[in-house]
Amino acid sequence: MLARFLAVLIAAAVTTTGANAAWPERPVTLIVPFAAGGITDTLARITAARLQASFGQAFIVENQTGAAGSIATEHVARAEPDGYTLLFSTLTQIAVVPLTNKVAYDPIKDFKPVSIIATSPFVLTTDADFPARTLAEFISYVKARPGQFTYGSAGAGSLSHISAAVFLKRAGLDMTMVPYRGLAPAFDDLLGGSVQLVSATPVELQPFLHSEKVRLLASSGATRSASLPDVPAVAETFPGHEVVTWNGIHAPAQTPQAVIDTLARAIMAAEQDKDFAARLQQIGVDPAVVTPDQFEKRIAAETDYWHKIVAELGLQAQ
Repeated sequence: MLARFLAVLIAAAVTTTGANAAWPERPVTLIVPFAAGGITDTLARITAARLQASFGQAFIVENQTGAAGSIATEHVARAEPDGYTLLFSTLTQIAVVPLTNKVAYDPIKDFKPVSIIATSPFVLTTDADFPARTLAEFISYVKARPGQFTYGSAGAGSLSHISAAVFLKRAGLDMTMVPYRGLAPAFDDLLGGSVQLVSATPVELQPFLHSEKVRLLASSGATRSASLPDVPAVAETFPGHEVVTWNGIHAPAQTPQAVIDTLARAIMAAEQDKDFAARLQQIGVDPAVVTPDQFEKRIAAETDYWHKIVAELGLQAQ
């Protein structure tokens, strides 16, 4: 299927004429819906550098924060659909936030999915001094002390919140969520003993991986993460458990298909480049080779999945 898709893209590129065939003729802006320093911003900058090298045009990363990323997402939805304003999207803005918040965009009708850059699980993390050393010990210890412990998140409805909440519900644990403005202050309080658990991506864990200050209990992928092979998956204890996020690129809905195909082809070529893939794995995410059609189908499936999870956790928008 991949070979067929690439053949179609090549044919389209050969037969396309006019302005679309020359895209990009000027700098392209990648809108990041979060502040600098997190997983999304880090991946956006790595991707922008690669695309800039591929096309010989500047790819500028612009951070627009607020409202769980919905402000930036709405901005791109209303942008000129010419391929020069793109959303460096996440699962949150496309499949979760529209279910948990009132937003002024339709994640399906207002966008065209281009490709996924990388996927990442979440890692249940405790302070190294916490009495439990394994996931089983953590479950047993916390279950015996209902309501006594807290977990930090990047805010209500964030994936750091939901990924932890899904695990706690599966394990039958009672902990109180403490929201923060990002995970950096949550980790400060984890190390200080004010909260006992944080669910974070391997990218967000990078500053602590070799410090021996934290303990990685389990990751939320269907299987162990390639970047953290020694960390067991929650699914080893609770079969079927899976909470994985992705970072990708979306364009405004009316963007010419020739532009979508050109950009998708460049991203897929990057994903199959050993140096680019190694750069992604180095920061703790897994490269993905996904066509626009495959990306669209994945979004449809995940929207259904997250609708059930959000309802189960009682997080629907009021």
